[in-house]
Order: sequence, then C-alpha cells, then structure tokens
Amino acid sequence: MFNKKIFAWVISLGMFALLVAPLAASAAVPADPSYGLTGGFNTAVGLGKSDIKTSIASIINIILGFLGIVAVIIILAGGFKWMTAGGNEDKVAEARQMIIQGIIGLVIIFAAWAIASFVVAQLGQATS
Repeated sequence: MFNKKIFAWVISLGMFALLVAPLAASAAVPADPSYGLTGGFNTAVGLGKSDIKTSIASIINIILGFLGIVAVIIILAGGFKWMTAGGNEDKVAEARQMIIQGIIGLVIIFAAWAIASFVVAQLGQATS
C-alpha cells in the first residue's frame, strides 16, 4: 500500500516536471513591451500560420504522444515489479498483467493515431 502511494507520487511529480519545465525555460520577458499582442506572440507560437486541420493534427499528436509515454511507463513499472517479485507468483502474475495492459494500450494508441492521421488526410483532400 505504501509503495503504491510513493510510486504514484513519483510518477505525478515526474509528469508535472515534464509539463512545467518547458514553461520555466521560456519564462523570459518578451523583447517588445506589448507582450506579443501586436503579432509577435502569434508569430512566436505559430498561431495564424497554419490552417485548422494542421492545428488539430498537432494537438492529436501531442495527446497521443503523452498517452504513449504513460503506456511505456506502465510497461516499465510492470517490468520493475516483475524483477522485484522475488519469486512470488502473485506479484509475477500482477506484473505480467500490467505489461500486457501497457502493450494493449500502446496498440490502441497506435491505432488511434493511424485513424486520426487517415481522417485528417481525407479531410485535407476533401476540402482542398
């Protein structure tokens, strides 16, 4: 029980650090005093340069990439649990189930990416 709480905290803090670190790295004050409201922010972020299909595809890729990272972490946690099971069959079975669930999650994520890519490509062809 205690190990699961520590593991959950470590994973949560790690994900928080991954999400906050880029924000902290780009926390510099903008060069123009208007803080990008006159177009500097749009060009820096890329808003207004691409169409909505490209923006949606980028958002989908980011979300699926994050989910892929979570699935790989689940697989790694299952492998760690298996290696530290010490021959306990219950822990080995639980670790095996975690690994199988992580692999199934990765397959679902890859399938979702393929479907989303196909749909966005077809929308691009249909609307151009």
